[in-house]
Amino acid sequence: MKLKFFNDPIYGFIAIPNPLLFDLIAEPYFQRLRRISQMGLSYLVYPGAHHTRFHHALGCMHLMQQAIQVLRLKGIEITTEEENGLYCAILLHDIGHGPFSHAMEHSIVEGTSHEHISLMFMQALNDKFNGSLTLAIEIFKGRYHKPFLNQLVSSQLDMDRMDYLKRDSFYTGVAEGNINAERLITMLNVVDNKLVVQEKGIYSVEKFLMARRFMYWQVYLHKTGIVAEQLLIRSLKRAKELVLKGQTLVCSNALRFFLERKIDKQNFNRSVLDNFAKLDDVDILAALKAWQDHPDFVLSRLCHMIIERHLLKIKLKDKPIDDARLKKYKERFRKKHSLTDYEAGYFVFTGTIENQAYDQELQNINILRKSGKLVDVAKASDQLNLKALSKKVVKYYVCHPKESGH
Repeated sequence: MKLKFFNDPIYGFIAIPNPLLFDLIAEPYFQRLRRISQMGLSYLVYPGAHHTRFHHALGCMHLMQQAIQVLRLKGIEITTEEENGLYCAILLHDIGHGPFSHAMEHSIVEGTSHEHISLMFMQALNDKFNGSLTLAIEIFKGRYHKPFLNQLVSSQLDMDRMDYLKRDSFYTGVAEGNINAERLITMLNVVDNKLVVQEKGIYSVEKFLMARRFMYWQVYLHKTGIVAEQLLIRSLKRAKELVLKGQTLVCSNALRFFLERKIDKQNFNRSVLDNFAKLDDVDILAALKAWQDHPDFVLSRLCHMIIERHLLKIKLKDKPIDDARLKKYKERFRKKHSLTDYEAGYFVFTGTIENQAYDQELQNINILRKSGKLVDVAKASDQLNLKALSKKVVKYYVCHPKESGH
């Protein structure tokens, strides 16, 4: 093993536990994550947010090592095979993310979640590594007979969330999102094959849920970030429309493959996967820069807005947006640039965002009392705010061009 450690700005040195993981990290499928930003276009709001999915995957693997150590010390049996399965599952849990994270799922690939694509990558790697990822795939799918292993990879208190909250708050400089992952991990235990948190860890869980809610409003659902992501989705959608009408667009072969075809879950096969693996942020940014000069007003204007950070205006409301107001914005922009109503819709639109820090229905976080009784964290907490955190908050937004300069 040539390289045994990565130096991480958050945890210090991260060790690679075994040769299989070393080989997986070296795979082109995985190295691609170095060219995919963890937070999409959030750097237009927080200039430091340039870290990648590669960073995040290694951080999750590091936290998983700590979690396994803690649980074994408490007498929970995790075999060497299960340990390796956990490392592979957490390392590859985000491998299916496309460029700029979530924007691809709504534009060039339809109705195909990154989890589904991650699973396809894992299956392809499993073939290459002679079945050594079979257990990791079972754990990832939640089919393994010890549910707590899946919960460590994917639940409301998993290694993924612990790492991204800590990492994203570090790179954005939003201190309120910082959590004490080490303490949370130290408080984990297993009862009836399910993950629980010891009673004295309840305040750490509260802090974790508060940090998550805060990061969603302040960072992930920041209104400027929402506008930027919407513009990116719309640029790609428009590009696809033009290509399907027979227009030529300058772009990489990997991106052209997706612009020329309708790709959804049904036809997302191994050859599509190989093309998807060639796509990263570089393809998209290069395309946006080139398309700024395209004769199509809609495409060139959308690309200009992103590249020059000359974004649309956005307003957030607690109630749905009034249709008459939307029509007024649209009509004004349509007339000014002699567009069709459909074209104007690329620049004037509404949508919703929602934030729920804790979802009791999904898979609750149980607190283990000293008496051995299990209690849901929202009930166990003496703070009223956890009940509030369990409610889903929905906000409505309207985006439209600014009056001047457009």
